[in-house]
Amino acid sequence: MAVRDSDIVKTLSSYMHERPGERTALMPLYDALRDHAGGRSCSRGVRCPMITAGAIVVDEQNRVLALRNETRWALAEGLPEDGDDSLDEVALRVLREEAGFHGVWTMPGVEGPILIDARHAAPEFGPRLRVGFRFLFRAHSEALLPTVIEAGRAGWVASTEIGIPDVAERVEQYLGVLT
Repeated sequence: MAVRDSDIVKTLSSYMHERPGERTALMPLYDALRDHAGGRSCSRGVRCPMITAGAIVVDEQNRVLALRNETRWALAEGLPEDGDDSLDEVALRVLREEAGFHGVWTMPGVEGPILIDARHAAPEFGPRLRVGFRFLFRAHSEALLPTVIEAGRAGWVASTEIGIPDVAERVEQYLGVLT
């Protein structure tokens, strides 16, 4: 089974309900996804939003698991595939594929995305918006294999080092609540 448009709409709706200050910015996305979920034709064509899901993994020292992406740190993020049942499953699958990382858990009370961010997609995807649903997970730092760290493919860094200010701010906000 694949992640259904209707499930994405429900996730987005719940997120907007919990964060009314972000509602105005996310309403065009909500409308586009609702059109898809309703089986109506898409009036946006190649401009339809591209949905991704990402894992933000925090260890016991409140460091974030980051992957080496060319010359900078990045988060595990990917597109839904046919075998994914939910967006958080997408995030975990990508984490396993890109870093060989297992052993994460969801914090009680933080089951939905902690951030939905939108930016222009990479040029190869055309004039589309990339919308990332970012989920917060916890893990022990020893769960990341030393060989992965030594090879420079991943590491534990301060949230500010990943270079995505919205993510760093939201992680710090949740860590203040969780600790």
